[in-house]
Amino acid sequence: MSNNYFKFKKFTIFQDNCAMKVGTDGCLLGGWFSCENSKRVLDIGCGSGLISIMAAQRCDAGITGIEIDSAAAAQAMENVKNSPWKERIEIINVNFLEFNPKELYDTIVSNPPYFVNSLKCDSTSRTLARHSDSLGSNDFFIKAEKVLAPDGRISIIIPCDILEEWQAAAGNAGLIATRLTHIKTTPRKEAKRVMAEFMRKSEAGTEGTTTDTLVLESSPGVYSDEAKTILRDFYLKIE
Repeated sequence: MSNNYFKFKKFTIFQDNCAMKVGTDGCLLGGWFSCENSKRVLDIGCGSGLISIMAAQRCDAGITGIEIDSAAAAQAMENVKNSPWKERIEIINVNFLEFNPKELYDTIVSNPPYFVNSLKCDSTSRTLARHSDSLGSNDFFIKAEKVLAPDGRISIIIPCDILEEWQAAAGNAGLIATRLTHIKTTPRKEAKRVMAEFMRKSEAGTEGTTTDTLVLESSPGVYSDEAKTILRDFYLKIE
């Protein structure tokens, strides 16, 4: 996935000016998060515009993608312009913490920076895309809660080993995890990523958190049925 572009069934993502390239994390989140009944979707740290465009393919909502890096935002604008849903997607080059929309969003999605302990990159744009110095868990949820509609949902994908930290940060902002999907590459490997959905505690009800596991490959090089369900509308080689 390190090419200058990645071709999906209904759109193409050019990424030569984006620090973070199209990857499995973004594709899974883009096909997993709840947006079917959404009216306004916010994609935080949209990068190349991948998840914003996937959301537009999946629902009829108006989509806003915000991106702090100017080069990535410009490329996202081009990708949106060349997509079938350009009339419903807006890309804004802005720091999320300085973003003040006129209307609230019923759905927020983000593949956030989380490499808190890894070596910083030489590239400033890649550092912004990868490291939580620019957007930590507490700042993320405090700000996200402010732009979230009363019954809205926030979905993210993060490493499993920082889930507890992000859940605590969500709790500090009055949010609670309602759905967790742990991702395993193969059946025998430990889960390394988790997709998490949050709602306000006052709206989440009393049913608790739904937890499941997604195995990406049932055997080497063969997508599982669960992965196909999420990705088949987007990946060329999945029917």
